[in-house]
Amino acid sequence: MSDQAPTSGPSFADVNRDVARTLSAPGNLYFAWMSLVGLILTAGILAWAWQIWIGMGASGKRTPQMWAMYITTFVFWIGIGHAGTLISAVLYLFRARWRTSIYRGAEAMTVFAVMTAGLFPLIHAGRMWFAYWLLPYPNQRYLWPNFRSPLVWDVFAISTYLTISVVFFIVGLFPDVAAIRDESTGWKKKIYSVLALGWEGSDSQWRHYLRAYGILAALATPLVLSVHSVVSWDFAMTLIPGWHSTLFAPFFVNGAIFSGFAMVLVLILPMRYHFNLYDYIKDKHLEAMAKLLLVTSLVLTYFYVCEAFTAWYSGDVFEKASLFARATKQYAWSFWLMYFCNCVSPLVFFRKRARTHVPTLFAVSVIVLIGMWFERFNIIVPGLAHDFYPYTWGTYIPTVTDTTIIVGSFAWFFILFLAFIKVLPSLSIVEVKETLPHPFKNRKAAH
Repeated sequence: MSDQAPTSGPSFADVNRDVARTLSAPGNLYFAWMSLVGLILTAGILAWAWQIWIGMGASGKRTPQMWAMYITTFVFWIGIGHAGTLISAVLYLFRARWRTSIYRGAEAMTVFAVMTAGLFPLIHAGRMWFAYWLLPYPNQRYLWPNFRSPLVWDVFAISTYLTISVVFFIVGLFPDVAAIRDESTGWKKKIYSVLALGWEGSDSQWRHYLRAYGILAALATPLVLSVHSVVSWDFAMTLIPGWHSTLFAPFFVNGAIFSGFAMVLVLILPMRYHFNLYDYIKDKHLEAMAKLLLVTSLVLTYFYVCEAFTAWYSGDVFEKASLFARATKQYAWSFWLMYFCNCVSPLVFFRKRARTHVPTLFAVSVIVLIGMWFERFNIIVPGLAHDFYPYTWGTYIPTVTDTTIIVGSFAWFFILFLAFIKVLPSLSIVEVKETLPHPFKNRKAAH
């Protein structure tokens, strides 16, 4: 009998070689995308500089809508970062094997999304060179932040979440960077040798690695619930109609996971096609993601119904008026667009074929991201537009400045992700190998 293992799937050597191939010299298509994203980012930076020079009036803010598209996008990006932690930490603790091929990209997405979200408190504050006043530290001026301020809560939420996410991301990279080091030559080998921090794959190293990775996963898991709950309290702790609700914490957490999974699909589907990773990101992975999108969409629909029912059943005239204004007044188009994107479009995933049909997956994911951005918009802007007193009612009109900054934030996120997939392994070599048949077992079976 032959000593060769069956060729039903990739071997251990194929995994190393295919992941190393993703880090090869980029082609023209990659440079074209980087150039386009770079131009959009430049426009966003110039718009931010213009806002700093002119003042916050350049962004169209006016009483009563001083929270507008910046805080909308801040909450959106915090939500995007939740799916990465869920896939990498929560599903790791539950030993869900389908996560292995997609969690590295999801982890990178988490880090970059939180880095993007962290820009918006600075942008929204206007004079971001005074941002250090938000941090509690002993100083000779006896200045301490106002711990009742939602802006301070956001600083703590972002810094905690970003710290744990970055450490979790870096620790998981060590074995894979060492594998890339062994496949590389020249100056690349030297750089990856430094990044691998002396990883040799000894039994002692693996024992400490697995223990540390499990502890970090256990620490990161509560953040999925706590961080976005803190962000939701920015609104729920106020008395504004439509905001003052105990529903907001689970409502925001579910919406964050929903939008995060949609962004994961938007990122991994082009990556799978461009790098020809069909042996690793299979239909079963796409189907699992589509099922989670469907489930979180149904839960979100339930929360929407609860929100409307609570406003009606409570008998509070201000709650009823706020809901009625959102559904019928000047922002009605965004209200019903949100319902279509988040509640209707994911229903296509009840069909098995749609759950593995790549164009359908990509299109629905983009629609969901649009819907989730408008969900945050519908909470913030129409909520402030229809307050207790008619004389404070108003209509927020976006300007070129704040719209360009918002679009620039997406460019900032995508340029970070594009750089990541060409610098570090976008697939976990170690955990993908764990899902493959062991070569010695295959050899015995061949005999």
